[in-house]
Parts: sequence; C-alpha cells; structure tokens
Amino acid sequence: MQIAEGASAREAIEASGVLGRHPQIDPRHLKLAKFGRRIAPDTALQEGDRIEILRPLAMSPMEARRLRARRKARRPER
Repeated sequence: MQIAEGASAREAIEASGVLGRHPQIDPRHLKLAKFGRRIAPDTALQEGDRIEILRPLAMSPMEARRLRARRKARRPER
C-alpha cells in the first residue's frame, strides 16, 4: 500500500480500510507493532514497514498449556 512519506502508523491503518471492514477494532485503543515489536500509533513509518494490529489473547498461554496437557493425557495410546 502506498502512503505519504512520514505518515504515522495510525494514518496507515486508517488509509488501509481495515477499520471499516472490521468494526470490532476500536481505533481509540489501537495496539500496534512493526515487525513484531510494539510501537505507538503516532510512530512515523518508513518504506517497507509492516504494521500489525495486536488483539487481546483469547486465553493466557499458561491456561492454553494446561488444556493441551489435559487433552494429551486423555488420548488413548496407539
């Protein structure tokens, strides 16, 4: 996608149209990352930057490990 040089991450997200396609994303509380590292929405972008919209985890990683361990323990041996 092409945006003006020095545009902010927030401006890039707004220009992308993703907020219109996904109304569940609250633009006032955007949590963003650039190549996997958290950034502020007003961070200036450079050519080739990849912006990611971060969302809350569905469950904590510890709880997910517990559930996997329980499921594995219940599986019959082959």
